[in-house]
Amino acid sequence: MTTQELLARARQARGAMALADIQTKDRALLAMAEELEADTAPILAANALDLEGARGRISEVMLDRLALSPDRIAGMAKGIREVAALPDPVGAVLSRVERPNGLVIEKTAVPMGVIAIIYESRPNVTSDAAALALKAGSACVLRCGKEAHRSAAAIVSALCRGLSRAGLPQEALCLVEDTTRASAHELMTASGYVDLLIPRGGAGLIRACVDNATVPVIETGTGICHVYVDRAADLDMALDILENAKCSRPSVCNAAEVCLVHREAAPVFLPRMRERLTDARAARGERPVELRLDGTAAGIIPGTPAGPEDFDTEFLDYILAVRVVDGTEEAIRHIAAHSTGHSEAIVTEDGEAARRFLAAVDSAAVYWNASTRFTDGGEFGLGCEMGISTQKLHARGPLGLAELCSFKFVIRGGGQIR
Repeated sequence: MTTQELLARARQARGAMALADIQTKDRALLAMAEELEADTAPILAANALDLEGARGRISEVMLDRLALSPDRIAGMAKGIREVAALPDPVGAVLSRVERPNGLVIEKTAVPMGVIAIIYESRPNVTSDAAALALKAGSACVLRCGKEAHRSAAAIVSALCRGLSRAGLPQEALCLVEDTTRASAHELMTASGYVDLLIPRGGAGLIRACVDNATVPVIETGTGICHVYVDRAADLDMALDILENAKCSRPSVCNAAEVCLVHREAAPVFLPRMRERLTDARAARGERPVELRLDGTAAGIIPGTPAGPEDFDTEFLDYILAVRVVDGTEEAIRHIAAHSTGHSEAIVTEDGEAARRFLAAVDSAAVYWNASTRFTDGGEFGLGCEMGISTQKLHARGPLGLAELCSFKFVIRGGGQIR
């Protein structure tokens, strides 16, 4: 089926989704979770073919993002059930005003209509995106990268059976069959068919969507995330936060890519950082972090000299750029110049320095004494999320159900005229 045909079918199905009550939507989501788990074997078989085709063409870290397992599929089903347990965003009254003339005006959440998602090699996005879009009362059009297409097709097949069991049209969830750039461009320019486009992937994909889309698009930005270790930091805490932010899952957008260290803390902190992230990890048989050091840091510990591009790169790997700064103000200026506006953290016991950092850093999530890895819909209590928006309109940070709705004004009167 062509992309245009899929879009036309999704457009037709959006009406049924918009009018579906919460019981029907939740029944569909629970059935989708059941069907997903029931199809674990065929999904894993499809994923094995994807992995075989991708091996040698993408990095080991990216292969990990592509790989599925029984536990990961169970986690995907759990995510769908968590979305089913959330309140219905559709129909929520966002504000209410009663005018002197008796008119009652309610700003009310409504579905977007058709939400299209372009993503790359993470099969779990398939179920996360479908669950959120459908719960928000919209039809969902998915377009994944060629590396994950077999996996995504097997997942969508299972999810569509769940939709059908609840009496909702299967056309409300579809996967684009064409994985060439032509289909991505069709979605970007599908005015009249797509109400919202959300890209999830690398900088190239996101930039292409932002630059070329004629439909509304939310920029789910790349994550050049920073951890700033202040002179008043608890260094044990700083090491725990930095290792978690860099190493717990380096291939995700909320992983730290840059560590900024106050000049006064650097002589003590940097040797401990190298021992923790490089030497100790290697001794345990874990992947050591490659440290790319500016000139000052290189004068304190050994590592790879940092090039100018290293502070503007989302590595998505066991690589960390390190710079020594004179203080909080220089850290803020560095982040302003190099950040993608995703997540930044300060580690300090100095409340004034923290307050200055939190107020001055213009990113979707700013942290005081916590890891950037918490920038996640589940961790924020939103359920699974559609992505992390790094723009300011109309949504910023984790895209949960509320951010996937639009609104309209509902006015009730008793015959008023003007």
